[in-house]
Amino acid sequence: MKSRFFALLPICLAAALWSTSALAQEGGTLAGGTDWKGLVGLGAGLAMGLGVLGAGLGQGLLAGRALEGIARNPQAGGKIQVSMLLALAFPESLVLFALVVAYMLQGKV
Repeated sequence: MKSRFFALLPICLAAALWSTSALAQEGGTLAGGTDWKGLVGLGAGLAMGLGVLGAGLGQGLLAGRALEGIARNPQAGGKIQVSMLLALAFPESLVLFALVVAYMLQGKV
């Protein structure tokens, strides 16, 4: 499995680099000569990427700890599961917030 991942990694990187140059457009510059469109896109991508990364890690840790608790005390499984599902809403709301921030950043340009 690892060899397949490392074989596809250069292809994915090449596709990502090619698509940015192929889809690049002439952008307007501000008075200082700085092109802010690329930085806004970078900010939107970072907002989504870091938001999803953090939420994924949080949800993974939460689910792992809940399963450990259920394994230790199977009778409390129902209460733990309800609490886990409620707690999963908090990291997911951060992903939605990151999506809104990225959408607002794209609207600025």
